[in-house]
Amino acid sequence: MITPHGGKLVDRKATNTEREKTLKEFESYHTLTLDKEDAQEIDNIAYGVFSPLEGFLTQKDFESVLESGRLADNTPWTIPIVLDVEKRELGDAKQGDTLGLVYNDTPTAIIEVEDIYEFDKIQFKTKIFATTDESHPGVAKVDGMRPLLVGGKITLLNDIGNPYPDHTLSPKQTRALFEQKGWKSVVAFQTRNTPHLGHEYVQKTALSITDGLFINPLIGKKKTGDFRDEVILESYKALMDHYYPEKHASLAVLHTEMRYGGPKEAVHHAIMRQNFGCTHFIVGRDHAGVGDFYGPFDAHEIFNEYPDLEITPIFFRSFFFCRKCNSIANDKVCPHSGDDIIIFAGRRIRAMLNEGEVPPADMMRPEVADTILSYDKPFVE
Repeated sequence: MITPHGGKLVDRKATNTEREKTLKEFESYHTLTLDKEDAQEIDNIAYGVFSPLEGFLTQKDFESVLESGRLADNTPWTIPIVLDVEKRELGDAKQGDTLGLVYNDTPTAIIEVEDIYEFDKIQFKTKIFATTDESHPGVAKVDGMRPLLVGGKITLLNDIGNPYPDHTLSPKQTRALFEQKGWKSVVAFQTRNTPHLGHEYVQKTALSITDGLFINPLIGKKKTGDFRDEVILESYKALMDHYYPEKHASLAVLHTEMRYGGPKEAVHHAIMRQNFGCTHFIVGRDHAGVGDFYGPFDAHEIFNEYPDLEITPIFFRSFFFCRKCNSIANDKVCPHSGDDIIIFAGRRIRAMLNEGEVPPADMMRPEVADTILSYDKPFVE
């Protein structure tokens, strides 16, 4: 099976003995209160989703990620995983201290402080998102960050809770699943949307050259107008129940937030799927993009900078339904145009669904549309 990114699958969960000892000492620690997104990042570090990270980025690694898209040891890494704080929250905490991390009034983890450092928000925005435009969701988040970053290894004490336990698998569990199914090659599909026929075609095309398909919808904070988490999950369940062979396709969710980082986030998405045990990763048009901030194939081209990635990207162009060909196609294989072409435009499909209209069968499976329309509010407000 493909090795985890960086060579090992990280496990930063406390053993039972460590947990009992640390919880007894927890009241003696200075504590920081986490929001949901920070708590989720700790969970992803602890379970190896972010391997090889063992904690939040130190200053050396943070600056290296901004400048080169790699950790200080040259391991590819494109999205900063950081813990931001106010100075007053730290009290007298300093390098070498152990801090308690609390979420929902529950001791969640500890962090061994290696660094407390300031950072340049303009540099962060420019290097990661290639813009300082505050209409970009990632830029807006950086603008709202607190001025100091705390770097260091974490140890998870208590899981943070999970609204979808039946559809959540850790990298250790997915690797066991793929081995059980006998899959030597596995292609991962990242999505923050409900599926239309273009998505299905891409997935099945990639599956035709691999042993298994791992559909891995992103569950977490998204921008207004995106589909709600439960709608994404249930619509994919409807698709898989009716149109995918169980022997060759699996579904599990990924708990993290969308950053809308375009090409940088595409690499990050691929790295996480390598940790899950996938050998291939689908990269579509404007992958992880938003608005017009990135070119349609920037997320393809960035992989040229990472020949040392072990996971193999599979690049797809835009697909459409051609009435004359009577099939799904793209401009490389279909000569037709005009009224013969039905574009799988996400905005158009969302607009139809928002009006309670069922998209035509040459755009979306009826079972998927019915599932979406069963929700009074399918979109993030």
